[in-house]
Amino acid sequence: MLEIKSFSSIDSGKVFARGEIIDSPDGLYIDGSNKMLKWVAVKGYTDDWCVYAHLAENTFDFVERSGNKITMERNIQKVVPCSEEVFNQYRY
Repeated sequence: MLEIKSFSSIDSGKVFARGEIIDSPDGLYIDGSNKMLKWVAVKGYTDDWCVYAHLAENTFDFVERSGNKITMERNIQKVVPCSEEVFNQYRY
């Protein structure tokens, strides 16, 4: 669980979490392709943050630069479980 104290110590512009997960109702559900996805969580420059995802065949750098922003709370919390205070800083 990411708490505000830990979040505040992350440098701006940095990927602070990343991983792979299946695109399915049990994973990071985007369109139900059942393909593997890579995702990255990036801290912004105004104490905000977001999660991007794309097909796992791409590099994490590609996902950070060109991935699709995740906007459903269920999906965000699935990959980056966090306190309400941290979640409220999510950039849609």
